[in-house]
Amino acid sequence: MTGRAAAGPLARPHERPRRLRTTPAVRRLVAQTRVHPAELVLPVFVRDGIPEPRGITSMPGVVQHTPDSLLRAASEAVAAGVGGIMVFGVPAEDDKDATGSCGTDPDGVLNRALRSLRAELGDETVLMSDLCLDEFTDHGHCGVLDDQGRVDNDATLERYAVMAVEQARAGAHVVGPSGMMDGQVRVVREALDAAGHQDVAVLAYTAKYASAAYGPFREAVGSSLRGDRATYQQDPANRTESLRELRLDLAEGADLVMVKPALPYLDVVADVAAVSDVPVAAYQVSGEYAMIEAAAAQGWIDRDRMVLETLTSIRRAGASIVLTYHAVEAARLL
Repeated sequence: MTGRAAAGPLARPHERPRRLRTTPAVRRLVAQTRVHPAELVLPVFVRDGIPEPRGITSMPGVVQHTPDSLLRAASEAVAAGVGGIMVFGVPAEDDKDATGSCGTDPDGVLNRALRSLRAELGDETVLMSDLCLDEFTDHGHCGVLDDQGRVDNDATLERYAVMAVEQARAGAHVVGPSGMMDGQVRVVREALDAAGHQDVAVLAYTAKYASAAYGPFREAVGSSLRGDRATYQQDPANRTESLRELRLDLAEGADLVMVKPALPYLDVVADVAAVSDVPVAAYQVSGEYAMIEAAAAQGWIDRDRMVLETLTSIRRAGASIVLTYHAVEAARLL
């Protein structure tokens, strides 16, 4: 018999934490971590040249949008109270080339979508844009390749600078350089400032890991990647390296920082949040979404509860902003 049982249920009243779990109202009152729709960002995909939205097989419920369906989805997210939208462009296959020129073309799919969204929504939401070349290159890497097939860091930064300015001109409130190039935040910040876009914020992909959880995303953007991105994304085995990346991004002028993926890297989210003096975001990526959807489809988990539980865990780890494909549904559940 344990000491607690021998003492009786009322012998030690200070040892009864269950009192604060007795009803839903009590649990709500004392909850330490809350998720609010305004803290959520919905990632969306817009594809060139399709007559109607196209479903993504590995991400049930998520689609590649047409320009018109994108506007409807964005308006729906705003109406639900979602705090922001992150836009990814998917060009026609014939528009891809070695330098990702469609990404810097003012009339490219992503920049057209940003202009349309900004015209429709104004400042009702935070319009974010993915600042990377991988969707637009015929080799699928996040940068320009050198003559040996390796990503050329500095040549890539030149492309990012142009891309940042075009996205700002198109209406982005926030640009998100996601390629994990050394010096990308500094180059993007300087380019924006020089072009008169001092008010456009930079969301630094501070800790972006070379994860298996991106698989469905590559279907979503029609990736042409062969090989992997291990030479520029972080090694999943490494933790403290993220703090070095954080120091560099903050010194270069990041307005927000992000950890990606979220759930497999909650320790990193906590590490970054503990020392960052700017807001910390975490991206619940396509593979995380797909795992929830697949298990729910089999009846193995309660989908709605799992959605909210995972978002709460990301917030509990320290993220103040969560990018998630469940954003609109979660906002309604909340």
